Amino acid sequence: MREKPKLDLGLTAYDELFKDDKEIREGRLPKIYDIPIELIDEFPDHPFKVRMDEDMDQLVESVKERGLITPITLRPKEDGRYEIVSGHRRKKACEIAGLSTVKADVREMSRDEAIIMMVESNLQRSVILPSEKAFSYKMRLEAMKRQGMRTDLTSAPVAPKLGERSNLQLAEQVGESKDQIRRYIRLTELVPELLDLVDENQIALRPAVELSYLTCDEQKMVYEQILDCDCTPSHAQTIRMRKFSEEGRLNEAVIESIMQEEKPNQKEKIHIPLGQLRKYIPETVSYDDTRDYIMQALEFYQKYRTKVPQTPNKNFPGKAR
Repeated sequence: MREKPKLDLGLTAYDELFKDDKEIREGRLPKIYDIPIELIDEFPDHPFKVRMDEDMDQLVESVKERGLITPITLRPKEDGRYEIVSGHRRKKACEIAGLSTVKADVREMSRDEAIIMMVESNLQRSVILPSEKAFSYKMRLEAMKRQGMRTDLTSAPVAPKLGERSNLQLAEQVGESKDQIRRYIRLTELVPELLDLVDENQIALRPAVELSYLTCDEQKMVYEQILDCDCTPSHAQTIRMRKFSEEGRLNEAVIESIMQEEKPNQKEKIHIPLGQLRKYIPETVSYDDTRDYIMQALEFYQKYRTKVPQTPNKNFPGKAR
């Protein structure tokens, strides 16, 4: 005979009738366990980086002196191991401090519940890279979609009015607009080299979004041109690149032509052909060391000018001393 399902009528359990208030409160608190670090696996596709910086050094020292104050959160796996949901930096600090176990709150939760909790906990950090926001927002919205919520945040850069649901919910939680969330999600379409430049503040968000619509090969050509000309494209330039790409006309020559255009806010540069400079540079100085050699020569010349009286020269804007 099949067992009848148990109904939750909201009544007090029989054994709780004989507990005092303190025992009831303690029973509802999360139970903290000492879990061997070797049994803990990383969260799959975790978008947040664990940086080995000064904050990590301080956290390691704190763990050594006082132990782990705030337990990490784990999710049990079917193979008997654990998946870390919250506390990746704390776990790393415990490893560096030489601990074999870590205090953890072990919770049963679905994959999507774990994703949502992982994103929410990490968005409390004081410094979050654009790439971290990009992949965490995307993971969070995909989890909401699987839970039956609307996630239409990956289309055009200028958003139409969208329905109330996950998009507005996430926007309110993280303090971003719907459009800004969409822009960050577009960054997940960038090749790693360009995404690193965004994290390093060398490419702004709007130009990066436009570049995300290029193919991978086109993005790599843009990156190579950035290295060659030592500058990054403006928003207007990336809009043109995207247009050429959509028309199937974007190639290396077009990218080079666009990148070599002088931008309104671009600082003036002096271009001297290497052939004109080569006669002043010893053959032992390689091409890669040429810039450093020129800078050292100019510094030496400047020191010389401050020591020796100069006479006016119509071809040189120096002043007589």
